[in-house]
Amino acid sequence: MATPDSRNLLHIYLTDHLAAAAGGVALARRVARSHSDTGDAERLQRLADDIAADRGALQEILRSLGLPARRYKSMAVWAAEKGGRLKLNGRLVRRSPLSDLVEVEALRLAVEGKAAGWRTLLTVADQEPGLDAGQLRTLLERATAQAELLQELHEKAARRAFLQTNRDSGTNRSKPVTTR
Repeated sequence: MATPDSRNLLHIYLTDHLAAAAGGVALARRVARSHSDTGDAERLQRLADDIAADRGALQEILRSLGLPARRYKSMAVWAAEKGGRLKLNGRLVRRSPLSDLVEVEALRLAVEGKAAGWRTLLTVADQEPGLDAGQLRTLLERATAQAELLQELHEKAARRAFLQTNRDSGTNRSKPVTTR
């Protein structure tokens, strides 16, 4: 059984992840909406739904451990995600090709953070009776699949952002430039 101090740290850890999940859900839904007329629309909507379900699973984990959610953290991250939309992207009235790339990168970071959280919980599951190791493994597998999808979408967004931009400006490169 966990000590009171370790339990308090776990509570902080989980509520921080829950707050980050609020931003991740908002971002995933926005990305899905902005691609509703593309060939990736269905996959992005399913991804947004899964990310929302993962947040729900995290809320249930907090409940199963008898730990209250700290809503002020979630509200702060949600507001930060909204504020993050106000960035200069080289375009005034329409989306920049960089918008898709940066959003997919942000989602990928969020999913990787979520996967790290599931791994951490798996590490302490034997000390916390309220943690279900089987559920955590399932959530980790889903996060891994989400990261793979986002990697594919990242490559597409990078090609659209830089290769299409190069064609539009008269430069025609068939491959992205890599540095070492």
